[in-house]
Amino acid sequence: MTNGLEYSGDLDVETVWKALSADPNAVLVDVRTVAEWNFVGIPDLSSLSKRVLLIEWQSFPTMNQNGKFLAELADGLAERGLGKDAAVYFICRSGARSKSAAIAATSDGHTAAFNVAEGFEGPLDPERHRGGVGGWKAAGLPWIQS
Repeated sequence: MTNGLEYSGDLDVETVWKALSADPNAVLVDVRTVAEWNFVGIPDLSSLSKRVLLIEWQSFPTMNQNGKFLAELADGLAERGLGKDAAVYFICRSGARSKSAAIAATSDGHTAAFNVAEGFEGPLDPERHRGGVGGWKAAGLPWIQS
């Protein structure tokens, strides 16, 4: 644990974008499913000369927890020449899975594991749709869709 906390904390998407822009070693990890990446889109960090690290927290379609999550995180960071001291920002649809991922990473020794509050799509709006009232997309941050 970091400073007695389960993880380093929740941050809004604008704060995360600024942190990713300012710190060349900061990493955004999208923990949604392959289906979500393909059909909903992913954050686009190309303007920062970065790419999102894509690691499922739960595997589609069973939604069982990915037992290789921490190993895949370690491998993804190592490929970038980074270790457990790198600032890692976990994002999912709305902030629940990414919080679990940040807690798991912290338990594994990561010293700066943050949850991206409201995630990629944010909470439901009054019509029960996502992507318009909070999160990465609603903030107008760059994203791409395949």
